Amino acid sequence: MERYSRQVLYSGIGERGQRLISASTVLIVGVGALGSLSAEMLARAGVRKLILIDRDYVEYSNLQRQTLYTSHDAEEKQPKVIAAKERLVEIRPDLEVEAHIAHCDAPLLLELAEAADLLLDGTDNFDTRLLINDAAYKLGKPWVYAACVEASYSSAGFMPDGTPCYRCLVPVLPATTLTCDTAGIIAPAVQMAVAEQVTTGLKILTGQFRAPHHMRIGNVWDMEHMKYRIDGMKSDECETCGTHPVYPSLDERTDHAMRLCGRDTVQVMDARITASAVDHALSRLGIEVNRTPYFQEFHYGTSRFVCFNNGRMLIHGLDDMNKAKTLVNQLFG
Repeated sequence: MERYSRQVLYSGIGERGQRLISASTVLIVGVGALGSLSAEMLARAGVRKLILIDRDYVEYSNLQRQTLYTSHDAEEKQPKVIAAKERLVEIRPDLEVEAHIAHCDAPLLLELAEAADLLLDGTDNFDTRLLINDAAYKLGKPWVYAACVEASYSSAGFMPDGTPCYRCLVPVLPATTLTCDTAGIIAPAVQMAVAEQVTTGLKILTGQFRAPHHMRIGNVWDMEHMKYRIDGMKSDECETCGTHPVYPSLDERTDHAMRLCGRDTVQVMDARITASAVDHALSRLGIEVNRTPYFQEFHYGTSRFVCFNNGRMLIHGLDDMNKAKTLVNQLFG
């Protein structure tokens, strides 16, 4: 236990708390700025296992705030979950890491969340947070929300049968359409959001997440930090935690094409997009391809394509979903 001796000395955790942490499994949805830092903090704190889901790969623009990754990862366009796994086991060789290069949809999330003691939000969009919320409440799993943009951050923990859910809070959440890709972000905002998120997670794992419960919001540039109590915000009419829950986000169909939040990128999911199909199409058209163990990358028209080996493709350089579908049909018939 020498590795965790300073954490054990802290009266809020102690030996009993450390044993609970060391027996826990945490699912992190998204390992960008928020999720990668949360993963590192939890690995260093001693969790037994991390389950990571992310659909993207490391780019140079990530490195200013995504401290788990390196220039080599960006140069190689390593999938974030793979780069994260490699770095985390260097930090702690006994850590179990399960990595999924995938879009987080309801079936996958429900399957992976079954094995988790805690879910952490490392995403950058409202719809996926509602999906995490519905999966967590349906399965009776606690989860912790976090978000950041520009110099602002927010975070809150949710416990089925203990707090109102994220859907209950939607009307009072800060209204913004800003994203890191459109408005920018500074690393201290990420650090603060994750500090709040992981602290709440450790309280949950050690059985110390008790009322009163709060949403925490702040701006690190202006040095403004505040919290407001959420315990009384639960609605009996809520579709997730109300009297008759239906968990609507779990029933929503995942579109075959979707724009990624704040980016000139469209994600397309199509069963025709296999490695052999990509090779055949590009050979027929005489297009050069860059192959990695995880995806094939090529240019077609004015767009850059990244085709993963599971029927999923990112098309960079456009935000028109109909045009994206047209390009896919041109390539694969």
